Amino acid sequence: MTMTTETGAARGIVPADGVAHVAGATDVPLIEKTMPALLAETVARFPDREAAVFRAQGIRWTWAEFAARVDALAGGLLRLGLAKGDRLGIWAPNRYEWLLIQFATARIGVILVNVNPAYRLHELEFALRKTGCKALVLSERFKSSDYVKMIHDLCPELTGATPGQLKAAKLPDLRMVVVTGDAAYPGCFRFGDVEAMGADVPVADLDAITATLDRGEAINIQFTSGTTGSPKGATLTHRNIVNNAHFVTKAMEAGQADRICIPVPFYHCFGMVMGTLGCVTKGATIVVPDEGFDPVQTLATVAEERCTALYGVPTMFVAMLENPEFPRFDLSSLRTGIMAGAPCPIEVMKKVQSKMHMSEVTIAYGMTETSPVSFQSGVDTPLDKRVSSVGRIQPHLEVRIAREDGSTAQVGEQGELLTRGYSVMLGYWEEPGKTAESIDAEGWMHTGDLATIDGEGYCNITGRVKDMILRGGENIYPREVEEFLYTHPEVSQVQVFGIPDHKYGEIVGAWIVPKPGTHPTEEGIKAFCKDQIAYFKVPAVVRFKDSLPMTVTGKPQKFVMRDAMVAELGITVEKTA
Repeated sequence: MTMTTETGAARGIVPADGVAHVAGATDVPLIEKTMPALLAETVARFPDREAAVFRAQGIRWTWAEFAARVDALAGGLLRLGLAKGDRLGIWAPNRYEWLLIQFATARIGVILVNVNPAYRLHELEFALRKTGCKALVLSERFKSSDYVKMIHDLCPELTGATPGQLKAAKLPDLRMVVVTGDAAYPGCFRFGDVEAMGADVPVADLDAITATLDRGEAINIQFTSGTTGSPKGATLTHRNIVNNAHFVTKAMEAGQADRICIPVPFYHCFGMVMGTLGCVTKGATIVVPDEGFDPVQTLATVAEERCTALYGVPTMFVAMLENPEFPRFDLSSLRTGIMAGAPCPIEVMKKVQSKMHMSEVTIAYGMTETSPVSFQSGVDTPLDKRVSSVGRIQPHLEVRIAREDGSTAQVGEQGELLTRGYSVMLGYWEEPGKTAESIDAEGWMHTGDLATIDGEGYCNITGRVKDMILRGGENIYPREVEEFLYTHPEVSQVQVFGIPDHKYGEIVGAWIVPKPGTHPTEEGIKAFCKDQIAYFKVPAVVRFKDSLPMTVTGKPQKFVMRDAMVAELGITVEKTA
């Protein structure tokens, strides 16, 4: 039995009968449209309103201008030979080209594969091979990564290839590489030239393709690291992400007059679903400060563009609040936003509400496999609930807390969080076995997170069933790093685990048993990782051991290793009530 909350249907249903099982409200219907149909509706409603601002690139488009650029690029992709169902990888930071690609691929049913800008060669090769990407769009560089050099290192055949006719040994499906910027590179198309190719493709031709799309079809693949080692491609549909974008921004009470500042990365659901697509659902303006997060650039953008909402993980808000230039920015236009990715300390929340004027900031929780948000606070959720929980269940979703035996827990009892409804992914790309391990026969997605639900329906994430490391908002699964380290010629055994850290929440630690007669060093291990796996996965602390602590059945005791490192490093671990 359930009952509706006093603050309205948007924030869901509270548990009754003492059982930790809640279902979201259903009075607001789901959006049964594809991404391009949704964009077309927004463009028709607000053609002359501002759609997107990319401050660092000097870009400012109305909805009509944005739609025209999307159509030109979609036409160009058709001219390159891409078709519905093909996969296109995007390897770039937050640039206008990323946004255009997001909607141009959706316009013609090409499945967008998000590649983390921090990926190195080993991870890039895996992602592109796994999904069979036919095309890759990349930036020239970002921070310390020279993407053009890296793709040429991975595919040396590019140097002598005619653009669009690549035949690479390591990436047999990849035919074309498109580079943003004005420079020309061997074997590659320039992004602007692809747009120009499509300028004369009739809109009617694009409309004909769009009309064949189904909202239940795959349109996006996002890689999420797995406990079995290699990342898995969470495959999301139009219906998944359109509706999550809608309900997340609805919880913020966003509308056409809002200007949402998005410094979080596009490659993740936070940026491209809750952010860009969320703005499309409401006609709100997409405001992007820079390619990556910079506290001063973000503050300046909010002030100059009079943003009404701001997204970020807690560490981003801390970086802005603690920046010495903070006082000089007028943030009085802010009203709301989303803080997600990690628990928010109460003092940080108080400052965000008072000093940043975000009195209606919301907290959200989810995972890539659920498109992503399952729980979110509202604009009027009490302060204590915003910092002690991740809010209430989203509409049209169902969540329960499961005990180890699969039975439903009681209110306040810890167990694994299970969720089902429109937001659950189609599955992991070409991984039916892994999909079946995560989504059971009744449609429940097993999140792997430990949680409780209280009598008012608020959810609190209490831990992780497995040993995921959460470093500054990035999820790191030890097994993936371990399997990479096993490729080191001097590594016999390895265990990777999280070590508490004041700045990042957790950092990566590794204990290694060297092969007999070898003498690896900490610096050598880090150097081995540097250009092959993302920087945030590289172990910050490495120790060499004669043996590793195991149970009598041979299972590694990561908690023993973690506790030993806490003691050795003199770390003070805060205890929570």
